[in-house]
Amino acid sequence: MDDDQIMLDPSSNLGLFVRRCLLSFNLLPFEGVCHLLTNIGAYCKESFSSCPYELSHIEDCANEAESSMEYENMELESLVFDKVSKEFEAQKKANDSFAFHNHAPKAIIGFIEESDISSGSKVKEFDRLREGSSCIPSSSYSQRIIDPQVGSFLRTNWQIQGNLLDQADAIERHGSSFSLNAFESILKQLQKLAPELHRVHFLRYLNSLHHDDYPVALENLHRYFDYSAGTEGIDFGPPSSGCNSFGRYEVALLCLGMMHFHFGHPKQALEVLTEAVRVSQQHSDDACLAYTLAAICNLLSEVGISRMTGIIGSACSSVVNMRTSLSIQQQLFVLLRRSLKRAEGLKLKRLVASNHVAMAKFELTHVQRPLSYFGPKGPMKLRTCPINVCKELRLSSRLIHEFCDESSIMNTDGLLCTMWLKNLKKPIGSVIFSQENESRRNLDTFQFCSQPNSLPGSVVQLLGTSALVRATAWEIYGSASLARISTLAFAACFADSSSSADAALAYAKLIQHLAVFKGHKEAFAALKIAEEKFLCVSKSRVHLVKLQLLHERALHRGDLKFAQRICNEFGALASSVSGVDMELKTEASLRHARTLLAANQFNQAAAVTNSLFGMCYKYNMQVENATVLLLLAEIHKRSGNAALGIPYALASLSFCQSFNLDLLKASATLTLADLWLSLGSNHSKRALALLHSAFPMILGHGGLELSARAYITETKCYLADPSFSVSEDPEVVLEPLKRASEALELLEYHELAVEAFYFLAIVYDKLGYLEEREKAAALFKVHIMALENPEEKEDSLSTML
Repeated sequence: MDDDQIMLDPSSNLGLFVRRCLLSFNLLPFEGVCHLLTNIGAYCKESFSSCPYELSHIEDCANEAESSMEYENMELESLVFDKVSKEFEAQKKANDSFAFHNHAPKAIIGFIEESDISSGSKVKEFDRLREGSSCIPSSSYSQRIIDPQVGSFLRTNWQIQGNLLDQADAIERHGSSFSLNAFESILKQLQKLAPELHRVHFLRYLNSLHHDDYPVALENLHRYFDYSAGTEGIDFGPPSSGCNSFGRYEVALLCLGMMHFHFGHPKQALEVLTEAVRVSQQHSDDACLAYTLAAICNLLSEVGISRMTGIIGSACSSVVNMRTSLSIQQQLFVLLRRSLKRAEGLKLKRLVASNHVAMAKFELTHVQRPLSYFGPKGPMKLRTCPINVCKELRLSSRLIHEFCDESSIMNTDGLLCTMWLKNLKKPIGSVIFSQENESRRNLDTFQFCSQPNSLPGSVVQLLGTSALVRATAWEIYGSASLARISTLAFAACFADSSSSADAALAYAKLIQHLAVFKGHKEAFAALKIAEEKFLCVSKSRVHLVKLQLLHERALHRGDLKFAQRICNEFGALASSVSGVDMELKTEASLRHARTLLAANQFNQAAAVTNSLFGMCYKYNMQVENATVLLLLAEIHKRSGNAALGIPYALASLSFCQSFNLDLLKASATLTLADLWLSLGSNHSKRALALLHSAFPMILGHGGLELSARAYITETKCYLADPSFSVSEDPEVVLEPLKRASEALELLEYHELAVEAFYFLAIVYDKLGYLEEREKAAALFKVHIMALENPEEKEDSLSTML
């Protein structure tokens, strides 16, 4: 009807409703119009199916009945898609390019045309292609069953690109637990339907990368940049004006360098990243340069580099001005500062937050030294600064919430369509006609035109990484309670949105806490839950913590053969490339030395530990050196050379003070007290004074084993003191021994339990408590027998492995 024939008051309720509908319709994007059209078609079909026509009522108007029956059996979307297809054909004949190319690729349009969408035709069911993978999100590419009440729909280029972007985030989150074969078949089908979607090659590269398939990952990475030249699917910034003629070669180099880093090729990664820096500077690609510098910093932080001369100094202008006298740590510090300033200048908020997290990791394990060796110097303490670590982590969290400034230069292609794709899986008829909850119905119906979440997944994931770094910091500083609280906060707030590697690390920390404070039984129960949740592959956090628990339990039970078997497992997991898997190599050497020490092979244990100290010194692993020196002191104490062990204990204490390793410092103080006590009874008071100075830290944050060792040493100090009388104050030695024996029985630590029950029997004998003495002696015998016959429990450990 014409406008002058509409008799409707604009100020009436119905008039206001119509005006709001017109306004909402005018504001709808193309995707919203398509979705509204689909809903209208579903509404018509539901209405006509609920009110069938009967021929007896329309005998006098056959012509109207025929038209009504034709309209009832007709699919509304079929007419629209036929008209759209005709328009596409006309435009294609006029010009060989699609005017609607940004919304629907040619292959997908052809696929829709070939599906024969006509009135009365049956719609075939497409393959779902998501069999058995719980890791693939709900927005996967499986084609849904097109129900006659729902109608077909047109997937636009933005929708597919948004879904591909979601899948890339899911691959990076879930890693190797993401289904390889099922997702690969989906990508192959999509690539066959739409060859111009080059992001498919990038997803195949990511999928192969996280499943450690080096040849396939390299091939798909080359294909992606051969076809797209890096102009599609790279999200950290738009290409500069000078890069349009020859693509984004620097981005390809950045991805190749990160791939080499992932597969454990540090030298090749540094060479490629250095070339990426040069090309980024040549093409004035500031965003890529900032990300490349951050990748170099991450590489130098994770991989042990003993020297850098000739690797990056010749090509990287950020490094070329550094003096050759600067150490690796000082060069890394300068690179981190320059990368942070460049990211702040470009307003790359996510990169700024990531650099702050990297700075917190650096401040956590490195002592800052002056960069110049001349000129006046004020007094300075060569110690780490926990305040700086806390400051960097807070800056990271604050800047993550201010990331919205970066959204103007981010490539957000397809983000608005992802939610609509997820909503398309639901039956539209049920959304329209559901009467359960009005607000929920409105939310689901118009969800397609809503804005995306203000915190994308990558931002939340980075926030979770910051929380994990905070938990690690509390672990290093020795606060077990705060480390546990930080880990639980991560598990409660970020476990669902973080990567599977970060979630597995949080579970591993909680399992280790249970093992230290509750015993192995509780830890193995939690480990079973973690193994069901995460894929337990080699080098995964869950698998590593399982090996750690098995080794500790084998040493406690005296099963040295099985302990050595676990050491071999650690050694086999570490890469043979120099500088790679340094944490794993250190763990393997430490456990090998402890196994040799438990077997009383002191010379071999000292040789392994000295070799480990040399490796840690070469790669500037100073925090690990404190643990290695403490182990050397323990070896000399067990071998009867207490005088040789005291310098190592003092050196370990010096490292602990420099790096604020409070709990390790308390353990070193306990070892030093044992060493002084081993020199004779005349040093018992000095040893007791040292022990009491460390008691607040040991009893407040130490686990069962450390507390039991402290109680036993305290008893030995009292019994070695000639001025102490058991009969006058028996509770001074009885109470610590009882607590120690309870903790050691919970840990099944037979060797220390033998010592605890031995002293307990002696004290009861001096007090004349014969019945208690016999009980202590019987328990002493039980642990001696268990220590001498560990093979009886070896089968249970082997089944766990």
